[in-house]
Amino acid sequence: MTPELIGFLGIAALLILLTLGVPIGIGLGAVGLAGIAILISPEAAVIKGGVVAFEVVTKYELGVLPLFLLMAHLCFAAGASRDFFDVAARFVGHRRGGLALASIAGCAGFGAISGSSLATVATVGSAALPEMRRAGYQPGFAAGALAAGGTLGALIPPSGALIVFGIIAEQSIGKLFAAAIVPGLTQALFYMAAITILCHFRPALGPRSARVGWADRLRSLGKIADIAVLITFVIGGLMIGWFTPTEAASVGVVAAFGLCAVRGAFNRRLIGEAVTNTLRTTGMIYIIIIGAILFATFVSVTGIADLMATTVREMHASPVLAICAMALLLLVLGSFLDGLALMLLATPIFLPIALELHYSPIWFGIFLVRTMEIGFVHPPLGLNVYVIQGIGKDIPLGAIFRGIVPFLVADFLHLALLIAVPALTLWLPGIAGV
Repeated sequence: MTPELIGFLGIAALLILLTLGVPIGIGLGAVGLAGIAILISPEAAVIKGGVVAFEVVTKYELGVLPLFLLMAHLCFAAGASRDFFDVAARFVGHRRGGLALASIAGCAGFGAISGSSLATVATVGSAALPEMRRAGYQPGFAAGALAAGGTLGALIPPSGALIVFGIIAEQSIGKLFAAAIVPGLTQALFYMAAITILCHFRPALGPRSARVGWADRLRSLGKIADIAVLITFVIGGLMIGWFTPTEAASVGVVAAFGLCAVRGAFNRRLIGEAVTNTLRTTGMIYIIIIGAILFATFVSVTGIADLMATTVREMHASPVLAICAMALLLLVLGSFLDGLALMLLATPIFLPIALELHYSPIWFGIFLVRTMEIGFVHPPLGLNVYVIQGIGKDIPLGAIFRGIVPFLVADFLHLALLIAVPALTLWLPGIAGV
């Protein structure tokens, strides 16, 4: 068998393993090691496995991941989860669909702390869904808005997905964070536009809530002032060059400890839970990264990426057409693969093709994470949908998926905008000079 055929068989084997429920890190590592053993030698596979594991565990740049995770968990302990939604609800709750708009704003704000789609939808959803249902919102619409809004956590910095992509693709995490800000904000605006249009034509979806006076609104801003300062200082300092990514994460952790103290959450139980959750998540992600590097090594040895890049070049297709075809394939795979699995599977295969088409690797990282986000709400997998259904157990899955449809339309339009206008992604990193 040719190396290319072995490569395609390896990808098929990985898809089968993931479909059967094998953890992504184990699946990636097993296929990668088996492929290297077949193509080179078993000894080479064992040596490569040991070297990769040692390098990942001791890699200084990877320290940014557990530090940002710890910062997020400390902010959870400080009680920041509900505050963003509460403040947004006071400002826009009196409008049609106002609480849904507030949920999107809350997800955007909380996403800047958590860096995780699932954590964002679970945390903001637990606060916002009961409030929307008490206000008379149509359950499927309310759940759909929250499931879609939760995807903001995967893109808005500090994003765990972008950190993993930066490590795998050997790209600047600071540039990726800067590049994600405009797409993240415009994504939130697209969702808000969808809510506004829907509630204009169907007011029963999101009734108005009681109006709150300006004095109360302005006082409520104090609830998130400390969190806002923390986020601005850490991400802003990273963008303008005060800190490296690891230093920014370290400063964020120290500031988050101070936040816990100020908010009265600095006790052994809460801090212990934050550290335990951080270690558990970090260990899982380290295994995934080790597996992804082994799988990427296997793919590079097979020559699949070079073969596909040559095929694209010989087709003389326009770069935009090739990227659209790539996006379509990613959306199909995202209908049954977990988002992180999709990203780690696609990066070693599609990144060389994007570079061949003269796309920036920073732009490709945002494009890939943005496409991955759609998988969080895309049937049949749609992990965010199942998380929100766990909060509103009496809401049928079918009703939530129907409520997701308008937001999927907004997702596709936003993705098309990012493809058509790469400057939306690349403008801020160029200005910031990170």
